[in-house]
Amino acid sequence: MSSAKAATAIVPTRSDDYAEWYQQVVKAADLAENSPVRGCMVIKPWGYALWENMQRVLDGMFKDTGHVNAYFPLFIPLSFLEKEAAHVEGFAKECAVVTHHRLVAKDGKLVPDPQSQLEEPLVVRPTSETIIGEMFAKWVQSYRDLPLLVNQWANVVRWEMRTRLFLRTAEFLWQEGHTAHATADEAVVETMKMLGVYADFAENWMATPVIQGEKTAGERFPGAVSTYCIEAMMQDRKALQAGTSHFLGQNFAKASGIQFLDDKGVLQHAWTTSWGVSTRLVGSMIMTHADDDGMVCPPKLAPAHVVILPVTHKPEDRQRVLDYCHALKAELRQQQFAGGPLRVELDDRDLRGGDKVWQWIKKGVPLRLEIGPRDIDKDSVFVGRRDKAPKDKASVGRGEFVATVAATLQSIQDAMLARAKAFRAEHTRDIDTKADFYAYFTPPTQKDPNAPTPIHGGFAMSHFSGDVAVEKQIKDDLGVTVRCIPLGEGEAGTCPFTGKPSAKRVVWAKSY
Repeated sequence: MSSAKAATAIVPTRSDDYAEWYQQVVKAADLAENSPVRGCMVIKPWGYALWENMQRVLDGMFKDTGHVNAYFPLFIPLSFLEKEAAHVEGFAKECAVVTHHRLVAKDGKLVPDPQSQLEEPLVVRPTSETIIGEMFAKWVQSYRDLPLLVNQWANVVRWEMRTRLFLRTAEFLWQEGHTAHATADEAVVETMKMLGVYADFAENWMATPVIQGEKTAGERFPGAVSTYCIEAMMQDRKALQAGTSHFLGQNFAKASGIQFLDDKGVLQHAWTTSWGVSTRLVGSMIMTHADDDGMVCPPKLAPAHVVILPVTHKPEDRQRVLDYCHALKAELRQQQFAGGPLRVELDDRDLRGGDKVWQWIKKGVPLRLEIGPRDIDKDSVFVGRRDKAPKDKASVGRGEFVATVAATLQSIQDAMLARAKAFRAEHTRDIDTKADFYAYFTPPTQKDPNAPTPIHGGFAMSHFSGDVAVEKQIKDDLGVTVRCIPLGEGEAGTCPFTGKPSAKRVVWAKSY
């Protein structure tokens, strides 16, 4: 006899319908919602607080590596994109274009004024290489002006047809770093340095293990000489590209005229890079850590580390409990974690205690403290951890909790990373034959159409000769691509698809 299925806060569960589960986690955690503009999203306060915390940490990491922030226009002249052929071809289908600068009333509606048509259409920023290159060309005259290390925090627009909150939207927030250097070697060092910054942030702040590697020619950023990325495994075993760093060679410098006199007085084109991450990182965090009860926030990035929930069944107890909770909140805010003061919320709303508890569970706050008169009498707190079952709570002395709260949060952070690493290891497999490869990514047949899809696929580590036609055929057959060629040394072998020599194994997966 099968036991009854456990109740969960999120329906459907991950195993029932992963895509819908994701949407429901976003909704239940109050992170974002669809906007009136098709394909765009409204990021709500809890979701935006996650992004602000990411932004704060990354901004510090960028500045620690010598970069400064600037801002460049949202509108890019169409002719700028046309300067770099591969670039315009790569983004042409995703561009939003402004053609008029004024509206007029006609038949009771507002329409573009025919007399206001722009001499040159303006593209709403899909990425900024071309317009930043135009400015770099003015700023760089001599080798003494280099390196030029600039970052901007901005929004971009890419007209996606199929959208999903945080993962793929027509407009999203991001940072884009752009640098110019005197030599190719310096630009390559910059490219790899920033890839390492992203990997450090993903693992040590997001608790998300990533593989650093190079993209194949077919997956390369339009106009780049080489593209490097960090790839993470989500809980449905698909890959998500969590960040990219591009060595652009001299392609954009030649297109934009970024030239300088070197130390011998010879006119040279600069060597440039670009690199970026976006609000897609929030989606990555959800799909790496959330469970069937909602969001699970890595403590280092959580909008709140601790939420205090006063429990008052009798009116005469309310003020005493609130006074205790406010004093505890002030005391906790004196504690330090992850380089700053503890972030503490006190939820004194007039709601049922159970409703409040579940709202915070679904938001993913790391630690919940329930405090009532009996806890105050014992000078203790009733603690629930988001990385444990909702009913798995314990009474802890107030002094002990305050003294150990930072260590407790770090232990949750470490456990989340360890769990994600274990999941990735469980679903990563070396594969050496075409038959095994196709079987690995083909869903097994199931007799019951209402049953969850059996687990299959993940990361396949297979040799590959780099044949573009083979890569395209596998994508057409299975929806699987080479996510990256991992950095570092690898074992030589034979490509199972062509029989040709292969320098190392590459990462294959289905992806977002």
